[in-house]
Amino acid sequence: MTLKIYNTATRKKELFQPIDPDCIKMYVCGPTVYNLVHIGNARPVVVFDTLFRLLNSLYPQVIYARNITDIDDKIMKAAVEQGRSIGELSSYFAEQYGLDMAELNTLEPTIVPYATDHIDEMLAMIQALIERGHAYEAEGHVLFDVKSMSDYGKLSNRALEDMLEGARVEVASYKRYGGDFVLWKPSNDDEPGWSSAWGRGRPGWHLECSAMIEKHLGNTIDIHGGGRDLIFPHHENELAQSQCAHDGEQYVRYWMHNGYINIDGEKMSKSLGNFRTVRELLERYPGEVIRFALLSAQYRSGLDFSYELLEQSKSSLDSLYSALRKTNTVIAGAVELNDNPGYIALLDDLNTPLAISELHQLAKILNKPEEYSEQQLFETKATMLQLGSLMGLLQAEPEAWFQGDTDEDSTWIEDAIAARQQAKLDKQYARADEIRQELKAKGIVLEDSREGTKWRRE
Repeated sequence: MTLKIYNTATRKKELFQPIDPDCIKMYVCGPTVYNLVHIGNARPVVVFDTLFRLLNSLYPQVIYARNITDIDDKIMKAAVEQGRSIGELSSYFAEQYGLDMAELNTLEPTIVPYATDHIDEMLAMIQALIERGHAYEAEGHVLFDVKSMSDYGKLSNRALEDMLEGARVEVASYKRYGGDFVLWKPSNDDEPGWSSAWGRGRPGWHLECSAMIEKHLGNTIDIHGGGRDLIFPHHENELAQSQCAHDGEQYVRYWMHNGYINIDGEKMSKSLGNFRTVRELLERYPGEVIRFALLSAQYRSGLDFSYELLEQSKSSLDSLYSALRKTNTVIAGAVELNDNPGYIALLDDLNTPLAISELHQLAKILNKPEEYSEQQLFETKATMLQLGSLMGLLQAEPEAWFQGDTDEDSTWIEDAIAARQQAKLDKQYARADEIRQELKAKGIVLEDSREGTKWRRE
């Protein structure tokens, strides 16, 4: 089976041809840790976690690195405002980020490098750029000379003269050209800093990812991912400094970028009051519901995120888990997915909506177990679980999904079900209906079948 992915650099879908088929190398930009992450931060995590799972089904080894930016002006500002040290603040929010992402059923990356652990590598890259004529020192800063690179702007498809308009760049007097970007900047006495040949200072944001990739993955990697907002200037500048530091050697074979998230049809922002952190959403919905919602649209398209979408996602998952619940006695094993339409959809640039549609098609078979042989049910259930696993879905036991916190005492529910059953045996049907309604009022829904009565939370 072959994987196709849309390459931002070429602006077309391509067959994935790895550098080394025995070891795939992928890097995704992680968070700048100064607060709880919002749902927009979560989308690339879920998207590239799904790609990580898919690559693992195709290749013997996948090295997936997702960094933590733990030195940045935003972190410094937040630390001052909260009266905390930068190290304390960044460590705390890095931990919270990990907890939130784990709730979304994401696997731990192979490597989680922290920017501040790679200062030596950053200094070495700066020196290499200076020696090759691609960087210069000015007033305690070291800047990358964008005009020294003949094809600067190729990733974002921008002409050099058009780049300053609308770009987040600082136009300062010490720059030779307004588009030159900072590799190293001076630190005041009350700011974090490290010794260097150009004075005490700290790295520029773009440099951090280049240095971490070089150390852990090498000069050239297979896949680099992130949100569309990173294409320019961040990824453009990463590409420039890495290739120029290595005499033009290719930096990334395939660039992948996920689309933006809107909230109820509007751009998410604190000023509009529609800012949604993952933590607040987890207070209302299981992480798998949030993950399902994020995968409900193809990753390159925009996603209108809303509570209505979350409710729809929960309903879809309820339907899928209900089908699995009806075949509790069928023990699923391993099957080949090669010809499955859902697997083929994932191989086609992560077409998760089509793969989710296939889950529902498989569920139709499990919903009518009496019409199929034991072998058909086994193959269908195994396929459904394996396809779901590739998307980080259907990871829970059906009973646990419907009944919620297994540590909670549910004896009263079972007692009520037993009382209802006795009322039906005594032909006290009105009382049986009353018990059903009493449970429903408490958020407990009963489902009757030939195998007995099961319950779930609304």
